[in-house]
Amino acid sequence: MENAVVTHDLSRSFGTLRAVDRLSLTVEEGAMFGLVGPDGSGKTTTIRMLCGILAPGSGTASVLGHDIVRESDAVKKDIGYLSQRFTLYGDLTVDENIEFFAEINRVYEYRPRREELLEFTRLTPFRSRLAEKLSGGMKQKLALACTLVHRPRLIFLDEPTTGVDPVSRRDFWRILQSLMRQGITIVMTTPYLDEAERCTRVALMNRGSLMRVDTPEAMKSAMIGEILEVICDRVHDASALLKGEQDAPEVQAFGDRIHVIVRSAASGEEPIRRRLERGGIRVMSLRRIEPSLENVFISLLTHPAGPGGAQ
Repeated sequence: MENAVVTHDLSRSFGTLRAVDRLSLTVEEGAMFGLVGPDGSGKTTTIRMLCGILAPGSGTASVLGHDIVRESDAVKKDIGYLSQRFTLYGDLTVDENIEFFAEINRVYEYRPRREELLEFTRLTPFRSRLAEKLSGGMKQKLALACTLVHRPRLIFLDEPTTGVDPVSRRDFWRILQSLMRQGITIVMTTPYLDEAERCTRVALMNRGSLMRVDTPEAMKSAMIGEILEVICDRVHDASALLKGEQDAPEVQAFGDRIHVIVRSAASGEEPIRRRLERGGIRVMSLRRIEPSLENVFISLLTHPAGPGGAQ
């Protein structure tokens, strides 16, 4: 299978800030590739360089076989880009927005394509509605329809579901899975690690650097140790108590529960329960769970040499 994207030591700075630092990765054609990380990790800067919007400071990259600097026009012809703040025209209807983006992409016989996209995104009943009157989820689906109007081979999506309600997020992912089945390559950024688990491959980024690239399954299977989920009262106190022990395991707090990474769940369960109960913490549930990408990411931040600092 051919590679749709190849980067080698791709870097970009803004003054003294190194936004992307020597990024080297490949994306196969037909894949759904996720760039995952917190705000400021370099995801958007990477996407904007690959789209030809920003020039790299150093390094090289090719998209669909075209160099992003020397052949930027050829790159732009075959890609679609949905930015974090995609500019729809609120005073135009759904139909008119798609028509406008078709014309600027030189798609002049756009009407059959528009009907196809409206049906595909389930926007046909809303085609006469002004874009400013659409819900957040509908706006994102319209933005995607505008991005797809010229039949790109590869689409870049920058945090496409941020701020979208859960039902619309699910619908948006249904559309993305359908695009993959059509052979369209998808490169997307997301801060949501649960979404990243749907990707075929994932790049975990932090502070401009690449921490790990692999399939979600391979990343989770590489997690050292096992995870015990603790549901208890006084979660903050419980987390501090476990972290304060001399032989402290790795502790990750998740809202109303704690994940404790141990060498063995079978041998680690009772010592943790006793530790908490001695500290006056009431334990409602203590069980082994499978790791998530969020567990992997936090472990990589804590132990850069490898995920899972199990005790």
